[in-house]
Amino acid sequence: MTTSGVLSIRQVVLASGNAGKLREFQYLLADQGIDVVAQSDFDIAGAEETGLSFVENAIIKARHAARLTGLPAIADDSGLAVDFLDGAPGIYSARFAGPQAQDRDNYAKLLELLKGVDENERTARFHCLLVYMRHGDDPTPLICEGRWEGVISKKPKGSNGFGYDPVFFVREQGCTAAELPAEVKNTLSHRARAMRQLLEKLGRH
Repeated sequence: MTTSGVLSIRQVVLASGNAGKLREFQYLLADQGIDVVAQSDFDIAGAEETGLSFVENAIIKARHAARLTGLPAIADDSGLAVDFLDGAPGIYSARFAGPQAQDRDNYAKLLELLKGVDENERTARFHCLLVYMRHGDDPTPLICEGRWEGVISKKPKGSNGFGYDPVFFVREQGCTAAELPAEVKNTLSHRARAMRQLLEKLGRH
């Protein structure tokens, strides 16, 4: 696929029902003229995430969405890895405080586990494993990874973003991810970095 082939993709299904992720992907792909639609628009339930790694779960989700919609699919499996907690919450980030946990529940649990921990031991990073599946039986999906380094703050700040953004302090910016304007976050984030890799790979295939 050539670079013009990227532009020939008119619609991609996002294998997620997360409104925050949908907004970010729509923003990141707007300049490419690609319409990103959520799998929930097709009344498709999410795939069961039975993988033991980010990449396994992303492949499961992308293949599920591509097969059921007939469209190319993008899936990401993202999460926060905290060094003091040996990489937790990791692949369980979205359900860290339980199966029905809300964002606030998850980061409240994280802050409680890190209570009294010094700043230099609160290092963490967001991971994004991004998979692009051309069709449901694609044997060679494109796989990209992005990371975003930070520190877990001692209290939440900011109202932008989603997930753990209110407690993810970005040292270079002097604020949490939830305090960053969307246009700034979408150039720095783990998801933005993975997306840049994907667009480069699409331009070479």
